[in-house]
Amino acid sequence: MRIEHVTVYHVRMPLQHAFVTSTGGRSERDALILEVREASGAVGWGECVAGLEPRYSEETVHTAWAVLEHFLLPVLLERDWAHPQEFPQAVAWVRGHPMAKAGVEMALWDLYGKLQGRSLKDLLGGVRDRVAVGVSIGIQPTPEDLVRRVALFLEQGYRRIKIKIRPGRDVQDVAAVRRAFPEVPLQVDANSAYTLTMARERLRPLDEYDLLLIEQPLAHDDLWDHRALQAEFRTPLCLDESIRHRRAARQALEMGACRIINIKQGRVGGLTEAVAIHDVAREKGAPVWCGGMLETGIGRAANLALASLPNFRLPGDISATDRYYARDITVQRFTLNEDGTVSVPTAPGLGVEVDREALAHYTLASRRWSRA
Repeated sequence: MRIEHVTVYHVRMPLQHAFVTSTGGRSERDALILEVREASGAVGWGECVAGLEPRYSEETVHTAWAVLEHFLLPVLLERDWAHPQEFPQAVAWVRGHPMAKAGVEMALWDLYGKLQGRSLKDLLGGVRDRVAVGVSIGIQPTPEDLVRRVALFLEQGYRRIKIKIRPGRDVQDVAAVRRAFPEVPLQVDANSAYTLTMARERLRPLDEYDLLLIEQPLAHDDLWDHRALQAEFRTPLCLDESIRHRRAARQALEMGACRIINIKQGRVGGLTEAVAIHDVAREKGAPVWCGGMLETGIGRAANLALASLPNFRLPGDISATDRYYARDITVQRFTLNEDGTVSVPTAPGLGVEVDREALAHYTLASRRWSRA
């Protein structure tokens, strides 16, 4: 693959509903979309999931743009590539910035699949044509509002519910949902909102509500205190933000800091590292599931291919397109099947076509870089 041109688009897309977590709320989503054009004219698309503010991650669209411009894209354009897995190795000297790296790597996977005539699912070793999915619900004004929101998504066919929690909106919200829906598979996500002492005091009652998991209750970079907390809970802890690479995944599972891992390809630097973490967890007997970052159809297609791997044993946060966007930037819109799954794309590469008119509509800024 000889990349001749790269165009980066900063897009801002309105969400169907405001999404509120312990770190704040948003009614729009910013992202960077990457278009790489090969010498043959073939095009690959990638999505950098860094947001406008450094809330979930230290990366933002602005830091990612700078890292792409000054460090990653020069590497991409200076040599030819036999396989997408070569790119993470070539930029390993760039410390951090996994979301920026992941956006480039995704575009290379899409391009490579198109040139090979193979879907991303096949390239990664996926085994499922459909992926079980759930829905993630942000913090609502009241527990009663939350119950009504859960009911709406259950009526739409979602089989697993995840609710966001924070201090003051935790046990009572879970209790309200569990009273209304005693059998629904239910999990909670704290997004690092608690200290170890707070979690011990406030979250212990959650052990009585038959939850699938409690996700990332403690600090975003912590393993040790999660180990102590997991030892005191029957409910499995799941780590998200703390797992940045395969080494952290191995350490977390070996030390008992969690029993389940949420894999987000953007958080860990791309699909290559995401598959490696999947393999580590599989060797340790720990299930994984695919988290979401409010992706467009580009990133959603990549998530579906990733979640088709065999050890993704829990439903992912890969909801239908209309959960988030009235108009997406891909021609394809992902829909929920009757069995609570979403179908994995089968066309070459990511298996989606970009709607250039929609892309232009949402683009705030763009720039093109060319091979010297």
